[in-house]
Amino acid sequence: MAFGLPGYGIQAMLKEGHKHLSGLDEAVLKNIDACKQLSVITRTSLGPNGMNKMVINHLDKLFVTNDAATIINELEVQHPAAKILVLAGKAQQEEIGDGANLTISFAGELLQNAEELIRMGLHPSEIISGYTKAINKTIEILDELVEKGSETMDVRSKEEVVSRMKAAVASKQFGLEQLLCPIIADACIQVCPKNPANFNVDNVRVAKLLGGGLHNSTVVRGMVLKNDAIGTIKRVEKAKIVVFAGGVDTSATETKGTVLIQSAEQLENYAKTEESKVEELIKAVADSGAKVVVSGAAVGDMALHFCERYKLMVLKISSKFELRRFCRTTGAVALLKLSQPNPDELGYADSISVEEVGGVRVTIVKNEGGGNSVSTVVLRGSTDSILDDLERAVDDGVNTYKAMCRDSRIVPGAAATEIELARKLKEFSLKETGLDQYAIAKFGESFEMVPRTLAENAGLNAMEIISSLYAEHAAGNIKVGIDLEEGVCKDVSAMNVWDLYLTKFFALKYAADSACTVLRVDQIIMAKPAGGPRRDAPAGMDED
Repeated sequence: MAFGLPGYGIQAMLKEGHKHLSGLDEAVLKNIDACKQLSVITRTSLGPNGMNKMVINHLDKLFVTNDAATIINELEVQHPAAKILVLAGKAQQEEIGDGANLTISFAGELLQNAEELIRMGLHPSEIISGYTKAINKTIEILDELVEKGSETMDVRSKEEVVSRMKAAVASKQFGLEQLLCPIIADACIQVCPKNPANFNVDNVRVAKLLGGGLHNSTVVRGMVLKNDAIGTIKRVEKAKIVVFAGGVDTSATETKGTVLIQSAEQLENYAKTEESKVEELIKAVADSGAKVVVSGAAVGDMALHFCERYKLMVLKISSKFELRRFCRTTGAVALLKLSQPNPDELGYADSISVEEVGGVRVTIVKNEGGGNSVSTVVLRGSTDSILDDLERAVDDGVNTYKAMCRDSRIVPGAAATEIELARKLKEFSLKETGLDQYAIAKFGESFEMVPRTLAENAGLNAMEIISSLYAEHAAGNIKVGIDLEEGVCKDVSAMNVWDLYLTKFFALKYAADSACTVLRVDQIIMAKPAGGPRRDAPAGMDED
């Protein structure tokens, strides 16, 4: 191309080095393909028998998990269309905290079915209109499937909480839900405020300690800090607590001045004044009735010496988040400089003790009183990866608890809901006229992905399972799902497998929305990448 002469068509408009993909084959089907690849990854880890993935992120950190949210977060998906699915999964994680896998796998299935329709000659906009009708119908049917009487639930009743949490926890740690759920339920019920809608997920902490097994795990009312107390006092009961955010140390003089010292005596006195100043401060703290000093930064040697003399227990919490939580647990106010605290700035704990758990010294801050604001689940396991995965299961349980505080309605689990939706949507599609009936039928068919995947992950024959499920449901037993342990179809109310209505509602909604968004794209235009050397993204922060 001669310099100065414009090209023709789109070349004339964009800089050199751009890419332009348009039309069905190049843009739409390429996008669908990328999304399918992503959903193939997550699909095999759907459900209780889901396989684990080993993901190594850009910082060489290893994750071994079947938690879709973790997998997609660490993969750093580049393709713009697949990113839309990732965002849907993240939205689900933010909203409910469980069901990200269902969102992504279902969206991928919808797109795969859309591809078949496109190859049959349907226009994407017809598919979108069909999918939109189908998702609205789905939500209607979901409402009908809600278990009677489940909307009035006591969020403080352990049995009811466990039965709703079981499915979410089992999908991460199958076989351990009998051990895990009661622990998580206890922790959640302890910190549930007067109005359950204000439940804060952050108030259930997880402390991971190596060694032992899951059966050694416990719930502590209060906090577990992963460090030892400084100093010799390791245990106090019914203690008032003072928190200094800035650290306990001699403060250098504020003004920069020169001190002219003429004799040895003066030098001695100068050192002594500093010492007596620190003693005075520590004595003031001890006189206020505090027995425990918590510091957010370093504790000076001299200050420590006087704390020992006045029988004060000294703890150091370097993480700002932990310090804030500690204040919330004990009701203390973090003071900025070392000074005598007012009585209302002191916190209180029933007991603070240093204990040894599996060779690690931890400080346990307990408050047995009611209305406690933080509880800690102490998880024990043999390796870091196992502990991380257990933590994700606990996380899902806690998030599910939060969701059930908002809306406690439940629908049958173990793929019973999905088969019923598939059946009803197929009936619905036959009543429609126009081309979107094909799209509605495909939308209904997509629901078969769930029972098929559950069966395949458990090593069962998927076709047999699906056909017997359809047969049961056609006979009117709408609560029949898959019993994965025995590999047969059973009534879910007998197995006690329930899913939260909210989880399903949002997962299906986000999946349908993201699938339609991907289908709406008909051209991909990439501008020329900006010049300059490639800058790598900055290293990620370690999460708290």
